Amino acid sequence: MKRNKGKKALLLSLILMMTIAMMSACGNSNDGQVNNSAGSEPPAKSNEVKELSLFIDASWYPVKEWTGAVAEKITEKTGVKLKVTVATDDKQLPLMIASGDLPDLVFTNSNIDRMSDSKLSYPWNELIKKYAPEFKIDPIRIAIHTMDDGNFYTVRNSFATQEEMAQNKYSVGSDGNPGIAVREDILQELGNPPIDTIDDFMKVLGMVKEKYPDMIPLIMDKDWIEQYFLMQFGVEGLLDGWYERDGKVDYAIRQPEMLDFFKFMNRLYREGDILAENFAYTNDQIDDQYATSGKAFAHMHTVSIADSDNSKVKNAGGTYTFKMLSSSISKDAKAVSSGLGFAGTFITKKNKDPEASIKFLQYLASDEGKKLTMFGVEGEHWTWNDEGYPNLKYDPSDADFVNSNGIKWWYLYNDGVTEGMLSYVPGAQKTKALMERKAITVYKPELGLIQLQPDSDEKTIKTKIDEMIKNEKVKIYLAESEEEAVANYESMVKNAEKIGLDRLVDWANQTYQKKKDLFKK
Repeated sequence: MKRNKGKKALLLSLILMMTIAMMSACGNSNDGQVNNSAGSEPPAKSNEVKELSLFIDASWYPVKEWTGAVAEKITEKTGVKLKVTVATDDKQLPLMIASGDLPDLVFTNSNIDRMSDSKLSYPWNELIKKYAPEFKIDPIRIAIHTMDDGNFYTVRNSFATQEEMAQNKYSVGSDGNPGIAVREDILQELGNPPIDTIDDFMKVLGMVKEKYPDMIPLIMDKDWIEQYFLMQFGVEGLLDGWYERDGKVDYAIRQPEMLDFFKFMNRLYREGDILAENFAYTNDQIDDQYATSGKAFAHMHTVSIADSDNSKVKNAGGTYTFKMLSSSISKDAKAVSSGLGFAGTFITKKNKDPEASIKFLQYLASDEGKKLTMFGVEGEHWTWNDEGYPNLKYDPSDADFVNSNGIKWWYLYNDGVTEGMLSYVPGAQKTKALMERKAITVYKPELGLIQLQPDSDEKTIKTKIDEMIKNEKVKIYLAESEEEAVANYESMVKNAEKIGLDRLVDWANQTYQKKKDLFKK
């Protein structure tokens, strides 16, 4: 009997110890958890989470804090959380560089050349060799990011080769492509006239002016004024880029189709289809307010603009809807993809933990990391379709939902294929517009290899030319006659030549001939 009592006491003691142990484990739920999904490491213990500072060099960035489901899951997987600062303007990072006051990480598009400097940033190749030898980056991405010193300091997100895009039919592109949305209800009131050509579009704008004289026919986002119509006229690149003909490159403003584009934009102004002040907007919300408050018929922004405008109108209690114009309303329509991606992440020399930083990027570069960043948490936000794309449980055009969950915007490392799948939503207007654009896209990433070195003579020339174009193009748009517009365009080209355009183009051709073979099989 006494032995049985002793056994019972021992048993009770063991149960009590196990209960205490289980309660302790519940109090620190990350301890000892192992995620068995392929390729992932066990998450860091909560007391091992490292905070790194990140500066985002984009004042428009919609996500400003390391919060939401995606950020939390990334921290769980990597043991890293970020203290985020978003730029107030485009001068902030250059000032930080000049003062040496840099954070642990910098995410930038416009200052990639400047940050690719061993005085400012750690070379990725050195950190990978030392801390993450299993972090494999494909040779093309390494080649296009390698600087003259033989190092690469970042890899841009959003890049994909023509072959990668061709192999993934559900990768249709990203929001970063131009589009125009028009009011469906007004089109119906006008008798649903076709908009299959540029002339059709101009006729419809004329009908809107006649029937709705107080309405702005076309409102434009300040950062998307040129792109849609450059595409319709078959212009390669933007005003500050390169185009290629017969194996030689020249600056975009000198290609033959450019003058037709400028004459058309001037015609929009002279016929009262666009506002003069639209070219002076400093706030990228003004155009949205015109469109979603019922004051504009057509809204030019990106391929997601109809979906996002409709969401805002509905949330405000409105009943009208927008629909996208086709991405091609011209027989000459052509989209040339010469980009090497959008923005890249730099591990600065001020970084307090380069090892944790490169391993953090390694996780984001994994298949699991790319899908988490771009689509959200698997199971909660999406499931994988056997055909090869994510079935999203949310509307990717719902900016409030996407931003609050941190979906997409932590793409500190990602690629164009994964990002392009986020836009594949069967039946969505954006999906249709992107598929139309993909059908007319020609890939020339070799043009993106014409990269200027910081502080070089060529960089100085290009900066001066681009600043001049920024000022002079508005004089072309707002000319009082077509003749004046043509004269202003010719003056702009001559000014570029005076600054040193021919020297810049000679250098660009030498660079192009050396580097274009990177993309040959």
